[in-house]
Amino acid sequence: MARPRYRRQSDGAPAHKAPEVPVVLPHVLVAVNTDGTMTVTVDGAAYETPPFAPSWRREDFATVLDQLTEQRQSPLRVEVREADGSVFTDIITPGKRRRPEPTTPEPAAPKVAPASPELVVLHGTGFVPGEDVAVAVVLAHTDAAPDGTARGLLSADQLTGAPTGEVVLLGRVSGTLAIGRPG
Repeated sequence: MARPRYRRQSDGAPAHKAPEVPVVLPHVLVAVNTDGTMTVTVDGAAYETPPFAPSWRREDFATVLDQLTEQRQSPLRVEVREADGSVFTDIITPGKRRRPEPTTPEPAAPKVAPASPELVVLHGTGFVPGEDVAVAVVLAHTDAAPDGTARGLLSADQLTGAPTGEVVLLGRVSGTLAIGRPG
């Protein structure tokens, strides 16, 4: 009888530890629109841009994948659907990162909490559900709610930058305009 060509550890544990892979990989779906914007979902749930940031764009693709792999610390199944109908699928794994050498922390100065800004709001109606709605002086973007309403949320300091005090909500798909002086 031939002897095996490999050695087992005496405790029965494998000689190396393989990275943990979930049974079902998180499914990231990226739909690229003709204008270069992207919608991103993870297991069917929308993965939104940070508050007041513009919509995801094609050039944000690497950033989105870096954020998602960092958050989940596991491989992702990524499916990209282009506007022309082509589809690309791949498995993306988190990058290996070196842990920084421990250093002696310097005593931190006491932190002073910043004052909360005074906020003003403007509501508009008639937007296409889910459409991108610009808030002008374009300081931010927001999405219309499923019922077609949208609101722009600005700090009072941002509003002082508008000499007329007016704010415009502009539906990028519907062309709907809402103009007003929030307060």
